[in-house]
Amino acid sequence: MNPHETSEIPARYETLMVLRCMHQREPMLMLPGAEDGYGTRWTVGGQQVQPGIAQYLMRGNFIVKTGRTEFGAHTLNLTPAGHRLRDNGIRWWSGLNPYEKLKVILFG
Repeated sequence: MNPHETSEIPARYETLMVLRCMHQREPMLMLPGAEDGYGTRWTVGGQQVQPGIAQYLMRGNFIVKTGRTEFGAHTLNLTPAGHRLRDNGIRWWSGLNPYEKLKVILFG
């Protein structure tokens, strides 16, 4: 990934962690919440996903709705483009030195 491509990704390290979790066959859950006053929430493996990351992945067609749970949550899984984004992200991350990794973790 070139710097221009990665600068558009919100919270790059956290986005990569979300993609890694989803790749392990863990779907993202979208919990619609307009009725309860909290708004829509997203989780992967029980951990909340920042709305900006979830929306970026949805807008970019990196994830797609694949069904619903028995409790009404939408399940979202990686698309082929999402798998490519994940693979490119892993290659990008492995090419960074420890200082660059720390900078990305701290400053996005």
